[in-house]
Order: sequence, then structure tokens, then C-alpha cells
Amino acid sequence: MSYKDDKPEEKGFFEKVKETIESLWEGTTDTAEDVKEVVEEKFDDVKKAVAPKKRAATRKATTAKASVKKAADSVASKTKSVTKATKAKVAVIKAKADGEIKELKAKADDKAKAVTSKAKKTADDLNKKADAKLKAIKAETAPAKTSTAKSTTAKKPAAKRKPIL
Repeated sequence: MSYKDDKPEEKGFFEKVKETIESLWEGTTDTAEDVKEVVEEKFDDVKKAVAPKKRAATRKATTAKASVKKAADSVASKTKSVTKATKAKVAVIKAKADGEIKELKAKADDKAKAVTSKAKKTADDLNKKADAKLKAIKAETAPAKTSTAKSTTAKKPAAKRKPIL
């Protein structure tokens, strides 16, 4: 007698659970691999699509930077030229003003010299006239002094007079 059954063996509960988990695991890993491949392909496609746009954006940015730099340079050069022109105008105006000031000083000096020389001449003339009048007065008073001197000598000797200041 043999104890072998021709029927397949029935599996136990835990063995069934184990097989189910294994099948799920195999299906999940297969699906994960498939998803990974699809994602890699999509990523490569997106990368290829973005690269030209990125290049175009960088080109636009560099051209914009260049145009801004050119505009800034032109504004700076215009500012420099305006300041140079203004400085030149100021220098011309200052030179004219200095020339006019020198002319006015020269005129003022000439007038001052003329006025002082005229005043000196007038003072000299007045001094000469005063000297002439003084001499005339001395000449008139000289004979009178001699007559009064004779009369005063008999009376008292004359006291010394203090000079009038």
C-alpha cells in the first residue's frame, strides 16, 4: 500500500498568502521598471524641448544686456560731452568776466590817479596862495610890530608866549 495520493496537495493558508505577495511583488517591480523607463523617456523629451527655448532665452537676455549697456554708454558719453561743453562755456564766461574786471580796475586806478593828482595840484595851489597871503600879512604887520615894540619896551619885558596848537 502506498500512501501517495494522486491528488495535488492542498496548500495551506500561509502558503497562499505567500504566493499572493510574491505575485504582487513581481507585478509591482515590473510596473515600477516600466514607469521608470517611461519617466526617463519623458524627461529626455522635455530636456530636448527646453534646451532650444533656454538657448533662445539666454540669447535674448544677452542681447538685452548688450542693448542696455550700449544705451548706458551712450547716456554716459552724452553726459560727458554736455559737462565738457558746460565747462568750456563757464571758462569762456569766466575769462570774459576776468577781462572786464581787469578793465574796470584799470579804469578805476586811472580815475583815482587823476583825482589824486588834481587834488595835489589844488592843494599845492592853495598852499602857494596861503604862503603868498602869509607873506603879505607879515609884510603889513612887520612895520606895526616895530612901532609897538618901542612902546612895549618901555613898559615891561614881554612874557614868553606858549605856542598855539
